[in-house]
Amino acid sequence: MRGLMSLPVEQLKPEEQILILDFGAQYAQLIARRVRDNNVYSEIIPGDIKADEIVRMKPQGLILTGGPGSVYEADSPRPDPAIFSLGIPILGICYGHQLIAAHFGGPDFVEAGEQHEYGRTTIRRQADDPLFADLATELTVWMSHGDRVCCAPGGFLVLASTPHTPVAAMGHPQQAIYGVQFHPEVNHTPQGMNLLRNWLFGICECRGEWSIESFAKRSVALIREQIGEGRAICGLSGGVDSAVAALLVHQAIGDRLTCVFVDHGLLRANEARQVTEVFDRDLGMNLVAVDARERFLNVLANVTDPEKKRKLVGHEFIRVFEEEAQRLGGLDYLVQGTIYPDVVESGTQGSAVIKSHHNVGGLPDDMAMELVEPLRELFKDEVRQVGRALGLSDDILMRHPFPGPGLAVRIMGEVTEEKLEMLRAADAIFEEELRAANLYGRIWQSFAVLLDVRTVGVMGDRRTYGRTVALRAVSSEDAMTADWFRVPDDVLDQVGRRIMNEVSGINRTVYDITSKPPGTIEWQ
Repeated sequence: MRGLMSLPVEQLKPEEQILILDFGAQYAQLIARRVRDNNVYSEIIPGDIKADEIVRMKPQGLILTGGPGSVYEADSPRPDPAIFSLGIPILGICYGHQLIAAHFGGPDFVEAGEQHEYGRTTIRRQADDPLFADLATELTVWMSHGDRVCCAPGGFLVLASTPHTPVAAMGHPQQAIYGVQFHPEVNHTPQGMNLLRNWLFGICECRGEWSIESFAKRSVALIREQIGEGRAICGLSGGVDSAVAALLVHQAIGDRLTCVFVDHGLLRANEARQVTEVFDRDLGMNLVAVDARERFLNVLANVTDPEKKRKLVGHEFIRVFEEEAQRLGGLDYLVQGTIYPDVVESGTQGSAVIKSHHNVGGLPDDMAMELVEPLRELFKDEVRQVGRALGLSDDILMRHPFPGPGLAVRIMGEVTEEKLEMLRAADAIFEEELRAANLYGRIWQSFAVLLDVRTVGVMGDRRTYGRTVALRAVSSEDAMTADWFRVPDDVLDQVGRRIMNEVSGINRTVYDITSKPPGTIEWQ
């Protein structure tokens, strides 16, 4: 199985890119987004990547991220020291800043701070430099560190400091190597984007030519090259990711693409009908609907572990697609709407498995078809931008994300038809009330979760022993981080009362106020 991502790297990547070496940073994905917001392509790679591999990728610059380690500890993560001799501009952020100090000065140049700095801090500039061009003498920044650089190595200028951090920023202009102790990528550093722009365009000399439109054109050309005269099948879920992937492939190969919508019985209320109507009417593609509800319920019988659910659903999806491909005369390519957060959460070389997405970690090893994944390097909002550029309607673009395994991972414990009907009804009520309150469009994702918990209640003067449903709504930019959405009390009250009155078997409703991190958006 070769897939789009196994085409030669130089074909896949834009001519201009920034590589982000990840050392376990909380904000690595946010750094990548901020770079892309400046029309420069960025990619997150493992922090210990070899220097010769970096040379082969030809980046305009390198960013060393933060991380939980301490550079003076023997087992702390380190980059290949040869990267500092490549002549490529480098920006170290937080732990990356300390790595630079330790490499050029030694571990003694970094020490545990007498006072930790967390949150908003004011730094004062100590020298003029292109990194701080056109920025004020005093800047509000976001700090999150215990260790600090105590003095700048030889050849480095101290560019900024605080009362507790003598080297809040430093630079070696001749080598174009810079470090900042604060986080310019977060909104809490108001001038952070200006500093990143100074680095990207003033120091790395980027042109800023990457755009969603250029990505779409490049993707169509690559898809056409990969598939050639072959035929492809697309697993269409009805969500924005698979829809945009299908549109890109359709532009590349036309009617040689057949979209297959699998009703696995794990969908939201009325979703199967809505999907087939919208895609048949608005997109005009070859669409085949497959009723596999009984098949998937049989596969999930007695399964309670969420990772196993995800893998079973992913495996069964592929088997359905392979059977449809065979029925349609043999198709060699499978199109999926895999996006970058799916890849990161399913575990990459530089990140741990958070949860296996059915379209990444749940794929069987003996797949007969070759994968086409044109959105694999994009964040969700970037996918929406591609869809808008391709003319996709907001009915599809602005739908809240829905997991591939569907309600199987929103039901705690075993999946049954009774639980599915209960959850569908509660979920539909939640969405209806959010739309009625004009909140749906302000929320990144909202849904209901059926807990594997029974509680005592009183209804009609009788004791009940019913199930609990949890409501979840979050705000986010790219699903890599999220905050719980403050739904007004009166709306939650209306949702709760309707669920109690209209959904048999549920006698308690709770609201989830967990951010990401520490939680994930989905419960499983």
